[in-house]
Amino acid sequence: MTEPVDPSTLARLAEHEERLRFPDFTHADAWKVGTRIVELATERNAPIAASIYLGDQRVFHVGMAGSTADNDDWLERKVGVVRRFNASSLLVRDRFRAQGIQAVEPRLGLDHRLHTFSGGAFPLRVRSALVGVIGVSGLTDEADHDLVVEVLSEHLSGVAN
Repeated sequence: MTEPVDPSTLARLAEHEERLRFPDFTHADAWKVGTRIVELATERNAPIAASIYLGDQRVFHVGMAGSTADNDDWLERKVGVVRRFNASSLLVRDRFRAQGIQAVEPRLGLDHRLHTFSGGAFPLRVRSALVGVIGVSGLTDEADHDLVVEVLSEHLSGVAN
């Protein structure tokens, strides 16, 4: 049994999504963000896979040394949760945990082959519109999420200046 979800955690995750909205997000932005994830993963010796989608097109993907095809599978299922719930996979996971639901269940109308309640995928929004998804897999749920938020925050501060 997992511990209860702290409401401040849910508020912090929701704040990430409110704050990390872009004036636009192009293929060039995907490349910059993706290559920055690779730089940080290399510096940290993090065995991750990462993908960025614009619409349904995967415009960036990397499998770092030490990651496996299993990471790619987890990543796809995390992305499926973002697309289904229009929220980060960690926020969705914690919202369900707050209701006592630990895993994807048939009664939720979800297929465990397409969805997982694991952190690491995050919505890419231009203003309020969902335009894509970015995801990382290979670390803990929270560390995957935090890496994405770190890089998106950095990118947004560069775009805003």
